[in-house]
Amino acid sequence: MEMQREHKDAVIIKFDFPGEQTVGSITKIVGLVRVRYLVSVIDVLDLEANPRAFRTGPVTVAIQESIENDREVFPFKTKGILLASSRYERMERGRVRIAPANPAIEGILDGGHNALAIGLYILRLALEDAGRVLPSGGKTWSDFKQLWRENRAIVERFVQAQSKSPEGGELGFYVPVELLIPRDSEDTACVESFKNDLLEICAARNNNVQLQVSDKANQRGFFDELKELMDERNPLVSRCIAWKTNDGGEIRAQDLVALTWIPMNLVLQEVVLRDQHGRRIEAVGAQNIYRNKGVCQQQFERLMSSPEVTSKASEDYRHELYNTQVRSALRLTADLPELYDYIYEMFPKYYNANGGLYGRITAVKMLNEKRREKRTPFMGRDIETLSPDGYIVPLVYGLQALMERTEEGVRWRVPPMPFLRQNLKKIVGNYAGLLGICDYDPQKIGKNAQSYAQTQNAFKMAYAGIL
Repeated sequence: MEMQREHKDAVIIKFDFPGEQTVGSITKIVGLVRVRYLVSVIDVLDLEANPRAFRTGPVTVAIQESIENDREVFPFKTKGILLASSRYERMERGRVRIAPANPAIEGILDGGHNALAIGLYILRLALEDAGRVLPSGGKTWSDFKQLWRENRAIVERFVQAQSKSPEGGELGFYVPVELLIPRDSEDTACVESFKNDLLEICAARNNNVQLQVSDKANQRGFFDELKELMDERNPLVSRCIAWKTNDGGEIRAQDLVALTWIPMNLVLQEVVLRDQHGRRIEAVGAQNIYRNKGVCQQQFERLMSSPEVTSKASEDYRHELYNTQVRSALRLTADLPELYDYIYEMFPKYYNANGGLYGRITAVKMLNEKRREKRTPFMGRDIETLSPDGYIVPLVYGLQALMERTEEGVRWRVPPMPFLRQNLKKIVGNYAGLLGICDYDPQKIGKNAQSYAQTQNAFKMAYAGIL
């Protein structure tokens, strides 16, 4: 299969050793492409449609070593690259022109590591041919594309020179490529069905590294509202969140998603919402916010998939949030990272102020001996003492007592940060005894439903002025 650049958003594909299958609304064309013709694919297409982000590492190193050591066998050792486009035109001599209509769901669906490794391989050879060196260090797909654009003229000269060599020179080896297109591009229903199936195909093709639930949720647009709210409320934290695997952020998306259930549970106590199968969506157990973030994430996806919560965009499989109650819960979630960090930072001080010896607790001592850098989980502020999450999460969940649900949505009864500054010391004093009852075991505390009930009661008493 050969590809050449046609114009800004199109690639022409010509198959070597082609094969074709059609099932339902999808046609798959398979073949081999000499690597020099992948230059146009890298120019035009991107990994936006792939649920995971990609970076260099052992996988890309192994791919490049395989290319260097056994080029003839390489096309039989790799799955290659999977492309998809809803817009296409069949041309003469077995060629197909594709121009993906929506980069969010079309383009390179699978084979991101292959695309990154091959792209860096081409770029390295081109730079070496020009007497330059590829910058060292790890690279994400975005890092690579930036280098590619900066050195595109060098790549072009190298590719042109190699094309004059027998069998394409150093860029003459084959890479397997699959192309998915709608069976009938003139049939609107067929094209729509094709688009709807693309995400599930992405998920299935990532079976060598299990596709995380958060990656799939992000690709469906379930995080979009939360991203916007975080950008607005706390851009410093928002920039550090890895909304999909290898996205570069230090904060996992599921850590934030788990916190959504603090206000969301308040919504589901009074509002009946049903999933796409008509089953009622239940609140998440408070202790799951600590012990099972995967459950929190799965339930979040189920909630956001509900036709009572989101509507599907006409262009692709992404969803748009319209439920005001859910949106209000996400708005309060955007406040929680800062509040979490304040509780995290002040807990050791207030525990000691209530007669405790926090630094002598075995779990605390072991945690602080293992970690050199001591920072708060979300905002990364430098602190003196780290705390086990099992101690902190019940206190954070207690913030639910400061929330109330109205017809318009969930809101704060009082501004939460001033409340914490005034009352957290007393709340910690009420909560501290629970650590001894649970043998100071963070696991027991974090997994015990009573921990969450007690902190909520403490917050309620502080709010009522009786603590």
